[in-house]
Amino acid sequence: MSEILGSIQATNSDDLLVGFETADDAGVYRLDAERAVVSTADFITPVVDDPFTFGQVAAANSLSDIYAMGATPLMALNLLGYPPAGLPNSVLGEILAGGADVCRRAGCSVAGGHTVRDEEVKFGLSVTGVVDPRRLLRNSSARPGDKLVLTKPLGTGALVAAMKKGLLNEIHSEALITTMTTLNDIGMRLFDLGASACTDVTGFGLTGHALEMATGSDATLTIICSALPLLPDAVEFCGQGFTCGGTVSNSRFTAGRIRYAQELGEDMIGLLNDPQTSGGLLVAVAADRLDEMIAGTKESRVLAASVIGEVTAHATGDPHLVFSS
Repeated sequence: MSEILGSIQATNSDDLLVGFETADDAGVYRLDAERAVVSTADFITPVVDDPFTFGQVAAANSLSDIYAMGATPLMALNLLGYPPAGLPNSVLGEILAGGADVCRRAGCSVAGGHTVRDEEVKFGLSVTGVVDPRRLLRNSSARPGDKLVLTKPLGTGALVAAMKKGLLNEIHSEALITTMTTLNDIGMRLFDLGASACTDVTGFGLTGHALEMATGSDATLTIICSALPLLPDAVEFCGQGFTCGGTVSNSRFTAGRIRYAQELGEDMIGLLNDPQTSGGLLVAVAADRLDEMIAGTKESRVLAASVIGEVTAHATGDPHLVFSS
């Protein structure tokens, strides 16, 4: 990916505060001393059969990039791909209605969008938000001494794969849908709660997104696996082979740059690489403000407020990301 992005030749203003240099969650352009525009686009293929729910999941997933920057979403444009035949207009309408429902909850206006014919259904949003540049959160600003907090349980990829085989019970299904449709709007409060860095955990899994934070910050992130919040039976499903191609891709991408504790099984390692759809926020917070952060996230009724590790200074030759048992 870096080879592809490196070929881009563009005029970058000094007011472009965040581009693609550190694989951050959105682009940020400063308008003045107090306002910056935050812009992102994301779309996914269906992870559930119900079109309305799929629209909700895709919209929540797209909005997450705005929240990860500490920003407030203002406006969204629908991005919809669909097969030229065989899909009723009512299904497309339900997808768009699900997306609109989540945007309404987020206080984000839907201002139109774009459709294109495609072999497979795809849906998401292009979202514009706003943030005070002095309160901007990045994935590359974690500091030694920070603690790490995760705001949603892991395992959506594994449970989606198991669901497609009809193996989920009511408890599994409810937990999965709740996780994927819950907004990460706590992101708008994180700066005030002491956050120094943030990223959302999505398609690259916890390994990929934590590694981006670690390398971008030139720090070492140590994550304690026993402290991770998990969806029901997520580790077991991974151990039974319920993963997707992204799990293998994520593992290959991060190979050689992560140290796993010897006692971690392949099932847990699979979960760490599991692509997440509309996953939680990985937050680095100053240690002396950790209690304030946890209290604030609980007050906002996030799905998890789990302290999962810490940030330390990086030593030359050591891995940037370490998973202990």
